[in-house]
Amino acid sequence: MTDDAKDETRSVEPARDPKDASGREVGRPVEEPYRSLIPQRTGLAGMLAPAGGFGVTISNFFRPTVTEQYPSESARTKPRYHGRHQLNRYADGLEKCIGCELCAWACPADAIYVEAAENTPDEQFSPGERYGRVYEINYLRCIFCGLCIEACPTRALTMTNEFELAGPTRAGMIWEKDDLLAPMRSGMLAAPHPMVEGTTDTEYYRGEVTGTTDDQVAWVTEHRPDDPTLPANAGPEPVQTIGATAAAQYARNAAATKQGSK
Repeated sequence: MTDDAKDETRSVEPARDPKDASGREVGRPVEEPYRSLIPQRTGLAGMLAPAGGFGVTISNFFRPTVTEQYPSESARTKPRYHGRHQLNRYADGLEKCIGCELCAWACPADAIYVEAAENTPDEQFSPGERYGRVYEINYLRCIFCGLCIEACPTRALTMTNEFELAGPTRAGMIWEKDDLLAPMRSGMLAAPHPMVEGTTDTEYYRGEVTGTTDDQVAWVTEHRPDDPTLPANAGPEPVQTIGATAAAQYARNAAATKQGSK
């Protein structure tokens, strides 16, 4: 290859001018001033525009004032409000919680603590093999997100509309199983007692168990003859057993309501 050919191969194209003939930079979009798509008001409409912005505020000057008389009157919440948790029961009184701990794993605030135990023929607390022996919710940590109730496979854990949970002590904000269990309804037998004869946990999960049977009543009568939930011992209203923390909280709420009514 000759020297002239080498010079031709080594030749470099001339650098392009980054600006065109008008002096504008090539390859960059033209920046135009902002123009509003909302037509501008002029004249009298433009003068009254600020007053129109305060129209909602001004209109409320002439409406009656609505004040909730809380705590003398209970505040109403929305039907799906996320309030205090509740551990539900089946129609015969057995607990729905099976101690799987999925709620504790789903909680982003680490507010739930669960310990499971094995069901036995003499101590059958829930259908299946296990039940929640220890169940605690720390309301100092709970953010009421509802992820725990979404994770529960048996709908054992739900959330009520109760929101009055403030207390003077940190220990009083930790609710245990006795505080969270749902109230006993008419016809229920307090656990432990056997499952409905001829059924498995599947029938319970499907909602096919609708109440207690004579065999269950006979078993509780034999092992706990003084049980207040037995038909022979039951009064006009089901006997409710409330945990110490829940009882103290209800007493504080009642005192606050009474004080607010003065």
